[in-house]
Amino acid sequence: MKKHSLKEWVLTTRPWSFPASAMPVLVTMAWVFTTVSRDANWLLGLWALVNIVLVHAAGNLWSDYFDHRQGVDREDTYGVKILTSQQFTPREVWWLSVCLQVVAVAMGIGLVLLTGLPLLWIGVAGICLSLLYPPLKYHALGDVVILLCYALLPMIGTSFVTTGVIHWNVLWLAVPVGLITVAILHVNNTRDIETDQRAGIKTFSLLTGRRFAAWVYVFEVTMPYLWMVGLAAVGIVPWFTLLVFLSLPLALKNVKTMRGYKTGGVESFARLDEATAQLQLVFSLTLCIGFLLAAFFGG
Repeated sequence: MKKHSLKEWVLTTRPWSFPASAMPVLVTMAWVFTTVSRDANWLLGLWALVNIVLVHAAGNLWSDYFDHRQGVDREDTYGVKILTSQQFTPREVWWLSVCLQVVAVAMGIGLVLLTGLPLLWIGVAGICLSLLYPPLKYHALGDVVILLCYALLPMIGTSFVTTGVIHWNVLWLAVPVGLITVAILHVNNTRDIETDQRAGIKTFSLLTGRRFAAWVYVFEVTMPYLWMVGLAAVGIVPWFTLLVFLSLPLALKNVKTMRGYKTGGVESFARLDEATAQLQLVFSLTLCIGFLLAAFFGG
């Protein structure tokens, strides 16, 4: 068996995608600090952050394993090459996914013992959706799973572990954060329409066609800004949160890239998933900074 460096093992988990799972937790913590309590349990919040990133890493590997097994990922497909290039064996990827999942479950049980049963149901839902993600994705439900796993569940879960109470109002923020996260998967599926069709699976992008899917992507990365303006206008979030508009040039650049498929073909947006993850990172960090500025300076 080929020996792998620690860096190679880490890269198999696709760390560039981790903003999708980490940012909802950080945004929720910033929201809690500003609107709920500055004395919340931030240590448990960080625990939750590490936990969801581990689940995300395990989920990436789990998906890669089944995509290879299903014939979705081949030598001529875009994206992950760790299995098609034979850099790693399917058995190695499967075992790493299982090990990370076990660690994440153990950490989750620890959090439940420290907080309470509501977190158990949130965690069970997250783990089940993560494990069922491949077949659900193959039946055009991947976008829904991503919205649940990387927006709704982690945000209500983080509000609970930090304060001991589920604050449903945080879900106002799950819309902008979740839309950008779903856009990461959506642009992947839009790019891979032909190869997914060859593999016999169905995604939302495949069912709608690339032209409509491209407009859906435009909606997913621009609507969050309009949503934040609306939230600020009615007083749900402070005006400082409109600092997210600093990330708008990235969103517009991504829109231009996506719309360029008509002339540049699939290759023109082959790495737009990574660019969308970067947008998620910048959008969410500026949102966090906006909340913190409001906490200290009002507004």
